[in-house]
Amino acid sequence: AQRPVMAPLPGAERVRTSLQLYRYLLRCCKRLPEEGARQHYRHAVRQSFKVHADEDDPERIQQIIKRAIDDADWVMNKVSASDCPSSDQVTYWKAS
Repeated sequence: AQRPVMAPLPGAERVRTSLQLYRYLLRCCKRLPEEGARQHYRHAVRQSFKVHADEDDPERIQQIIKRAIDDADWVMNKVSASDCPSSDQVTYWKAS
């Protein structure tokens, strides 16, 4: 039997700015079932936000937002499907 897919958080379609993305991704982290995974992804989100803080091309920012939301959905589904892997079994959200 297939495990249920974890639905993306409501509001992903309204993310338009980097700050909205940051908040959205941190809310996703709160939904992860294991503390180690939550800490791992919170750190990854913060690091990625810092790396891209100087980005000023609106088209590139929208690409980063779309990719980050897609990656967040993938992570949420992977974690749901694998019954809470440890943080070293999941990969970072990537903005590129």
